[in-house]
Amino acid sequence: MLLNKIVYIHSENLISHCNKLPSMQNRASVVQDLINSYRLLISSNVAVVKSQDATEEELKSFHSTDYIDLLKSLNSWDSNIDEINDDHLSYGLGYDCPVLDNIYDFACSVAGGSLTAAKLLAAKKCQIVINWFGGWHHANRDFASGFCYINDVVIAIQHLTKTFKRPLYLDLDIHHGDGVQNAFEFSNRILTLSFHKYCPGFFPNTGSSEEKGKGKGTYYSLNVPLKDGIKNQNYIEVFNSIFPLVISKFKPDVLIVQCGADGLNGDSVGECNLTLRGIGECIEKVLACTLPTLFLGGGGYNIPNTARLWTYLTSLIIDKNLDNDIPDASEYFTEYEPTYQLHIEEGRRKDLNTKEYLKQVVEKIQFYCNSIPESEGQQ
Repeated sequence: MLLNKIVYIHSENLISHCNKLPSMQNRASVVQDLINSYRLLISSNVAVVKSQDATEEELKSFHSTDYIDLLKSLNSWDSNIDEINDDHLSYGLGYDCPVLDNIYDFACSVAGGSLTAAKLLAAKKCQIVINWFGGWHHANRDFASGFCYINDVVIAIQHLTKTFKRPLYLDLDIHHGDGVQNAFEFSNRILTLSFHKYCPGFFPNTGSSEEKGKGKGTYYSLNVPLKDGIKNQNYIEVFNSIFPLVISKFKPDVLIVQCGADGLNGDSVGECNLTLRGIGECIEKVLACTLPTLFLGGGGYNIPNTARLWTYLTSLIIDKNLDNDIPDASEYFTEYEPTYQLHIEEGRRKDLNTKEYLKQVVEKIQFYCNSIPESEGQQ
């Protein structure tokens, strides 16, 4: 029996932990505040479920024992970059992943949010689950990377495989979902599809169209590398050329969608041109599949715009229209200056994604998709 058609994952503990990330301090509170200000969670078809922390065993379902043991040993450590040693650096701690206060508790909380969501989907207690405080797709089995200390995405997908036969992971973050791809690149049961910027020096320097999986997983890792300045029209067109094809060829029975906000105009890291409506059109195509779906957050370094996007996507998911004027009830109302509006304009950077280039990318993905065996014997 369904708990509710749509579930929204929330806990003050999870928000508190996400707020302390150096690259996006207080972002989780700003996101939650805007969603609350629009009263999106006061709906008969939405249930708010409290996130439960992941256990050590659940963290180790993907991450190595040595890595998790290190996080435990640092949980009460007084973090100071001058004290970072070579052992810490070998596990990715330092630089863009400094040691956080209560870092192990942080990992349990972040992984727990997405795992709570996955458990609800796997138990068929809902059709859609939203966890904007997950989506940390760069962490690998034994090291942190790219502001990501734990890969909640992989842990959630692994749990979903207990119920579902063919999970499809769709990554819309402007950065390549390398940690998730690495976890499943030898599998022909889980397909990863990532739309991202790919150019020299842009983190994580992976995700070319030549990366297509390995061994039995060949053609099950699909990458859509975009050049600088992608705008709505090109983004939507390439998405519409690829996503339906992947759905028809792979025939997934559950979707996991990472909705990073760093491709939006105004993001200092992504430096792209997209708008809420551009990404929203893609999410509407996802919703039209009517499959069990887990929606996750991800990157987003312009904090007001990240809140705008995830609030807007929440409204699409629950099918509720929003006023373009930011509610003045928002605690962070002044963050939305100068327009104080929900929607943003498309950026004016030159879009280097020519029609010919995008045609080549689409044709390569089409070739890979047509190479996926028709057999149901994925494993």
